[in-house]
Amino acid sequence: MASFPLRKKSRSTKVINMTEGRLLTTVLFYSLPLMLSSLLQLVFNAADTIVVGQFAGNEALAAVGSVGSLYNMIISLFIGLSIGVNVLVANFSGANLNNEVSDTVHTAILLSVVGGAALAVIGFIAARPLLSLMGTPDDVIGLAVLYTRIIFVGMPVTMLYNFAAAVLRAIGDTKRPLYFLTVAGIVNVILNLFFVIVFRMSVAGVALATIVSQTISAVLVTRSLLHMDGPVRLYFHKLRIHRNLLFRIITIGLPAGIQSMMFSISNVVIQSSVNSFGSIVIAGNAAAANVGNFVYQAMNTFQQSVTSFAGQNLGARKPDRVITSLRVCLFWAAVFGVVLGPLSTYFSRPLLSLFSSDPNVIEVGVERMKIVVLPYALCGIMDVMTGVLRGIGYSTLPMIVSLMGACVFRLLWIATVFQAHHTMFVLLLSYPVSWTLTFIVLVVLFAGLWKRVKSRFST
Repeated sequence: MASFPLRKKSRSTKVINMTEGRLLTTVLFYSLPLMLSSLLQLVFNAADTIVVGQFAGNEALAAVGSVGSLYNMIISLFIGLSIGVNVLVANFSGANLNNEVSDTVHTAILLSVVGGAALAVIGFIAARPLLSLMGTPDDVIGLAVLYTRIIFVGMPVTMLYNFAAAVLRAIGDTKRPLYFLTVAGIVNVILNLFFVIVFRMSVAGVALATIVSQTISAVLVTRSLLHMDGPVRLYFHKLRIHRNLLFRIITIGLPAGIQSMMFSISNVVIQSSVNSFGSIVIAGNAAAANVGNFVYQAMNTFQQSVTSFAGQNLGARKPDRVITSLRVCLFWAAVFGVVLGPLSTYFSRPLLSLFSSDPNVIEVGVERMKIVVLPYALCGIMDVMTGVLRGIGYSTLPMIVSLMGACVFRLLWIATVFQAHHTMFVLLLSYPVSWTLTFIVLVVLFAGLWKRVKSRFST
């Protein structure tokens, strides 16, 4: 049997012990670097949108904005699998099953590269048909297809970063992904300006800058795994797919990926409805979505955190800490949502002016901010409930609940209420209503499933 050196707290990396200590502060210290990492990833897209909006015009801005929901729909399945990697590594680490940790890491890294290559091919081929199906306007679709195809060429490195970072987060290391994304983010912004202003490459320039920056972050995070101590260390000669672990990754991660993909499909349908209002509305909606995403990612950090904390403490057979982790993550998600949602809405006009100077575009963005971003705390606490269910090993049931509440409900809303009242206000109102309904059902579901989980510790 292979042996591994114990993980050490080095100067460069201090992993957080999720199974000991005071959770109110421990969760926050774990989450803040993760939050900043998520926000830096948004800077990639925000930088793209700001640069094209200021230097390439409304059509280029609309082209980049119309791609977001499609891009998320295609990659979300594999991002969901990275959640399965996170849960397994956290669970095995909490139980000190070092061989299983190592095998999971090598399965995950190989899966990320193979999956990324498949996504590159799918995204490149399907770009124009899918954008056409979404009703992307004729004055936008050419630029949107070009941007989409270039972005998807970089999928292998995007997937590699996400899976490798999931491994680090599972063992309590959220700082190094932050450092890597900081470097990549600076490069992305510099190259955006260089390609668009100097070479006048428009959407092709910002897409190319994104690929280069994502490659840098993927190389850095892979290099860190190659030099890690303990069972998470990466060895190229050990890369192989362990079928039993792949099955478990899929069992946990696939429902999460399907859920995320279905969310994206519902957003694609909503984007199609937005497209019916013309390029000005598309541009304003895209700008507001970029601002709102910063609030969302700040809260969504605690969904990721509760998955890791619940997974490790379940592996360590500490059920009381699972419940405390849930309460703490609900608290912090609500705090960040209640503060950042209204704050960003209050300053919506100056924030939106970063993306466009057109007053009509800004007014459309302000309307979205008031309806979607102001009550964003509802979405944050809903996501935490999904995260804890995944952390304790249940992924299919919360997927079904979330799909019914946040996807099927929205599609029915569009087919009924929106058709009767064809306004942006009515269209966007589907978001806060669906969050509220889904959260209530998820709380009831967790209460029932937790009794089953807790009974394992009394036998």
